[in-house]
Amino acid sequence: MKSRSFVLSAMSGDRAGQITILALLAAVVLIPLANTFLPAGHPLHVETFTISLMGKYLCYAMLALALDLVWGYLGILSLGHGAFFAIGGYAMGMYLMRQIGDRGVYGDPLLPDFMVFLDWSDLPWFWQGFDQFWFAMAMVVLIPGALAYVFGYLAFRSRVSGVYLSIMTQALTYALMLSFFRNEMGFGGNNGLTDFKDILGFSLQLDGTKIALFVCSGIALIISYVLCRTVVTSRLGRVALAIRDTESRTRFMGYDVDGVKLWIFVLSAIIAGIAGALYVPQVGIINPGEFAPINSIEIVAWVALGGRATLVGAVVGALIINYAKSWFTVEFPEIWLFALGGLFVFSTMYFPKGVMGFISDKFALTYAKRANKQQDTKQSQSEAKPAEANL
Repeated sequence: MKSRSFVLSAMSGDRAGQITILALLAAVVLIPLANTFLPAGHPLHVETFTISLMGKYLCYAMLALALDLVWGYLGILSLGHGAFFAIGGYAMGMYLMRQIGDRGVYGDPLLPDFMVFLDWSDLPWFWQGFDQFWFAMAMVVLIPGALAYVFGYLAFRSRVSGVYLSIMTQALTYALMLSFFRNEMGFGGNNGLTDFKDILGFSLQLDGTKIALFVCSGIALIISYVLCRTVVTSRLGRVALAIRDTESRTRFMGYDVDGVKLWIFVLSAIIAGIAGALYVPQVGIINPGEFAPINSIEIVAWVALGGRATLVGAVVGALIINYAKSWFTVEFPEIWLFALGGLFVFSTMYFPKGVMGFISDKFALTYAKRANKQQDTKQSQSEAKPAEANL
């Protein structure tokens, strides 16, 4: 009961977050209804392909939320969050590969096709257990969390910070990318994991399964937002802001700076891993390209466009940029990279605080003008009353 009231109090002052959650809930309910009950020719009908695309965007929004938690509120510019996303995706991909069984190209009931092609005779030990959904979901949480814990413990205890920490996170994801490209690692090499058949016994080709994955992505994003909001409004979040602004002073006051950094970094990695796990069954493939450093840098652009340290801005930025990317690639296939770059430059010049920062400043300015006007009106009325009394 106490934790419930704490969550409600955390969300009570977050008007933008409340609007975002209501919009996500409406999308999760109305979009599947528009797909199921409206005929294909209806102007409000939503195609299943569009639903899968939006589900992918929601996973990206979760990933941006994870980065905003450490960059916006802790001051750690991670250029390696794509690694946690990819690891969560690989954990889900391994589960999906184990569900194929003898329906693969080579008909082996135990080994995935790429292992048969490479003349492997036994299933590697680290693939054991991934035929069970609960085990795979546990790995989605534990492996990114454990990697973040080990990396964060070594980095934070060594007092690595600033640009040096950013370079280390990028080096981490680059090293993982090179490792996963190797066939002997047992993760499909360059081709990765693909040709998935079903999840929990439901075919991934069915419209109902795709809609269910979209709904799960939306619910996961809402839960992640509420969790992040609860953290940043708690005592831990206030200490994190103090670390971001004046780390040395916070450490001098006796706070466990390294512990706070580590806890939030691990939580952020877990959220990114869950986003990756929801992403893979919707796109149908996971390969080492997801570890590419450019992907992690792109996540930074999402958060910067939406607005750092706002949470809502991370969600908005991820949705705007990924929708723009999809639109540009269709309408301007030859110049879409330049168009997207122009969008980044424009947002940096005219929205230095991000979209949500710009909107917040506008509302604050409007509110201040209204308050000043009301104060002037009251003052003029109070001055007029003594004058009337003298008459």
